[in-house]
Amino acid sequence: MEGTAATPGPRTPSSGTAPAGTVQSVARAFSLLEALSASGGEASLASIAARTGLAVPTAHRLLGTLHHLGYVRQLEDRRYALGASLISLGRHAVPPLADAAQPLLRRLEDRFHETANFAVLDGDLVLYAGQVASRQRMRMFTEIGRRVLPHSTGVGKAMLSTMPERQVRALITRTGLPRFTPQTITDEEAFITDLRRARGRGFAADDSEQEVGVRCIAVSVQGLGQPAAVSVSGPAARITDATVVEVVRALHEAAAELTELAAERVGADKV
Repeated sequence: MEGTAATPGPRTPSSGTAPAGTVQSVARAFSLLEALSASGGEASLASIAARTGLAVPTAHRLLGTLHHLGYVRQLEDRRYALGASLISLGRHAVPPLADAAQPLLRRLEDRFHETANFAVLDGDLVLYAGQVASRQRMRMFTEIGRRVLPHSTGVGKAMLSTMPERQVRALITRTGLPRFTPQTITDEEAFITDLRRARGRGFAADDSEQEVGVRCIAVSVQGLGQPAAVSVSGPAARITDATVVEVVRALHEAAAELTELAAERVGADKV
């Protein structure tokens, strides 16, 4: 499934020494929130402590602070759950055009009956900011807000194909090119060649590179102020070479509409 595998873990070990320039208590607090999210939004104190590697008393103190601030709540059975204060933070963290992309994604799903995605580059990672999941029983989907390495995803490759190669090389030096399937491109020069091919033909493809049997076709979106892309993903048996031509045309239309919407917003802000 596009965007469902190989999600990087917490950026700093919760129980180890934080890298220079970071505040350990802050890193630990966020590791608790990430652990709750990974547990489905709620978990026991013991489970959270075990998942983060923190001592139970330390986890308890930090969760108490997060509870006081509204970012964590405690259920009747004493388990902890993500709090409502995160909702407003998340709403403001979503890229401005994510909501505007939803009708376009819905149109793509209506046309091809496959999952449609809108993603942006957040630092070195792909952030899935919008999606309309396929209505079919066998479908591809990912969680909104999930961040993944770009090299094995169609949206990631579509975005990287628009960037200067020196920037791409610097990025993959930081992230590496880990293998997720036998088809994942793990050689730097081969990856750069694949991006050049994507740039030349006007779309990028993930052919079972993140999940075996899954194909994703993606097109970059220009004019949003940050690298972005739209895609259609589904089983390779349904997204055939014959289908790709029509999918690419529809994705370019959607990307052009998003670019136009972005320009209209910039113009409105200047008025």
